[in-house]
Amino acid sequence: MKTIRASEIGTYVYCQRAWWFHKSGYEPQNQSEMASGAELHEQHGRVVLATGCMRSLAYGLLLSALLLLVIALVTQALS
Repeated sequence: MKTIRASEIGTYVYCQRAWWFHKSGYEPQNQSEMASGAELHEQHGRVVLATGCMRSLAYGLLLSALLLLVIALVTQALS
C-alpha cells in the first residue's frame, strides 16, 4: 500500500497534469527559473519573518511606554 503525501495532494489539486508528469518521472525543463523562484520565496519569507519580529517589538515598546506613562501619572497624582 503506497502512502500519499500531503504535497502530492496539493500538487494534484493545483494541477492534475503537473502531478501526472511528476508521477511519470518527467523532469521540468525550466530548472533555473524554478530555482530562481524558490530563492525569491525564501527571501520573501525572511522579510515576512523580520516584519513580524519588528511588529512584536513595536507593540512591546508601545506597551512599555504606556505603562511608564501610567506610572508617571500615578506618581504625580500621589505627590
